[in-house]
Amino acid sequence: MSLVALFKGKGQNGFGYGSTAAQVTDGMDLAGKSYLVTGCNSGLGRETVRVLAMRGAHIIGAARSEEKARAALREVGAEGTGVACDLSEPSSVRACVERIASLDHRLDGVIANAGIMALPTLKQKQGYELQFFTNHIGHFILVTGLLERLADDGRVVMVSSKAHQRAPAEGIQFDNLSGEKSYTAWGAYGQSKLANLLFARTLAKRFAGSERTANALHPGVIATNLGRHMNPVVRGVLAVAEPLVLKSIPQGAATQCYVATHRDAAAVSGKYWSDCNLYRSSRHGEDEAMAERLWTVSEEIAAE
Repeated sequence: MSLVALFKGKGQNGFGYGSTAAQVTDGMDLAGKSYLVTGCNSGLGRETVRVLAMRGAHIIGAARSEEKARAALREVGAEGTGVACDLSEPSSVRACVERIASLDHRLDGVIANAGIMALPTLKQKQGYELQFFTNHIGHFILVTGLLERLADDGRVVMVSSKAHQRAPAEGIQFDNLSGEKSYTAWGAYGQSKLANLLFARTLAKRFAGSERTANALHPGVIATNLGRHMNPVVRGVLAVAEPLVLKSIPQGAATQCYVATHRDAAAVSGKYWSDCNLYRSSRHGEDEAMAERLWTVSEEIAAE
């Protein structure tokens, strides 16, 4: 157990910083339920797949290639279907939507887990900064394309990050989505995570009056291959610090598993979570006007 887990208490629901995905789903029977997990082949996605499958769920695991997705499901003993979904390629995302639509499964949950982080130099796709395009636009196309497959009480879970607080001072830079006017690795990553959060809030508004929910979360700081683009010195420091101050992968996967499956989260929508409990986001994360504008802009980008 890390030092942080020793000093952080649990929330009212009995779970907290040190809780694991297995613990927050203990005793659950998810037989007959289906969950889509993006980024299923490593890190938090892989652990999420393992635990949900252990509870009886059918998994639709998405990775950049079908081969990687199928291998991941096989390696953790998950019953399910592996699908290809490269979130940086709209054609791949749309093909994934079509593939999932062809399966005889209603989706009880979509866990938008995949992402890229802190690219050291500006990279673009279709003229847009790559982290924004991959982390937000890719998932926007995927989730909105699958709404007809979502169960009446289905849950959409967006893996955001506390790093959304590192977005530019104005929040989403609508006049700089290309990144060409200014670019920093963490500012761009923060903007993409803010976009994930705002997307969940806006989707929740569109779910109003139904039993469907949409939420966003901070999984914690975990040493996964998401940080492969970080400065080697920083990665070295994190490797040394990991046993003391970082969450383990099972702990990091806990919040998304909790929000996607636990009965106590079933009626909560449009919120931000951390350590398996409700948490306050930045002021930009609660900006309804920004969220609606982002939705409109995202629709326009997705239609290009």
